[in-house]
Amino acid sequence: MKTTKKMAWVFALFTWAAVAVAQDFPSKPIRIVVPYAPGGTTDVLARFLGQRMSGNLGQPVVIENRPGAGEAIGAGVVAKAPGDGYTLLLSTMTTQAINPVLYPKLSFDASKELTAIGRVADVPAMVAVHPAVPAANMAEFQRFLKANPGRNYASPGAGTPNHLATELFKKAAAVEVVHIPYKGGAPAVQDLMAGQVDFMLILAPEAMPLVKSGKLRSLAITTPQRSPMFPDLPTVSESGIKDFELVVWYTLLAPSGTPKDVIAKLNKSLNAVLDEKTTRDKLAELSIQPAGGTPEEAMTHAAKEAVKWKKVIEESNIKVD
Repeated sequence: MKTTKKMAWVFALFTWAAVAVAQDFPSKPIRIVVPYAPGGTTDVLARFLGQRMSGNLGQPVVIENRPGAGEAIGAGVVAKAPGDGYTLLLSTMTTQAINPVLYPKLSFDASKELTAIGRVADVPAMVAVHPAVPAANMAEFQRFLKANPGRNYASPGAGTPNHLATELFKKAAAVEVVHIPYKGGAPAVQDLMAGQVDFMLILAPEAMPLVKSGKLRSLAITTPQRSPMFPDLPTVSESGIKDFELVVWYTLLAPSGTPKDVIAKLNKSLNAVLDEKTTRDKLAELSIQPAGGTPEEAMTHAAKEAVKWKKVIEESNIKVD
């Protein structure tokens, strides 16, 4: 009986401590780890999000860039951090839906060591070609690729969403194209503009300035339906290439074990920011669609996407060093 009472007392103590931590949260600055170098879409999104969330949380939100290994370095930092809500990760689909298949020997298990606060945003990509490519739309581009097997495409690196999605496009369009991987998006885009490669799937925020300046030509958007941000741009699917889409999604993650009340506070802060007109207007300028929702919805979405990209990786026999 004494042992039972003692266990009940210990459980009550831990429960009280967890509630106290959640009530006091946040009492110091929060760190959002970005698994990419400064300047890209993920970094820009994190800095804007951090600035807005700091306002409703009452504490500074600082951004720490930890690039490398296809998000694995930054994600690993957060996976091994204390589960107290003060170290978060803004990741793309790569951490939850791609890396677990591509890198089975990672030092952490994203499905067990990271948990969602909420989905942040969806970002479409565009099929962009060098202006010298003789195609003004996807139908003409598909005919060009079929008539000229062995043309090439760029990606920011093996195993990136751009690479995997282009392999999916290759299968859907029934074309033979050669993958040219680069060490990052910037050098890939530079070579595309220089005509060293024929085409690339580029995130809309990064593609649009180059399309508007005439340095690249956009043939289609990769969303399932036309984007309200680009209503005149057809989708790949409506251009006649079925079973293809790419929407790069972003999720705010925390270490597993973070108290549910802390997750709830962070989720409330995130959704409040995403619902602001200021946020929606700013993200629309960047060609980014706000998402939002519950942590459970974010985890369900990640699990569904993981099944899709696992199939692409296995059927295309994609391997990375």
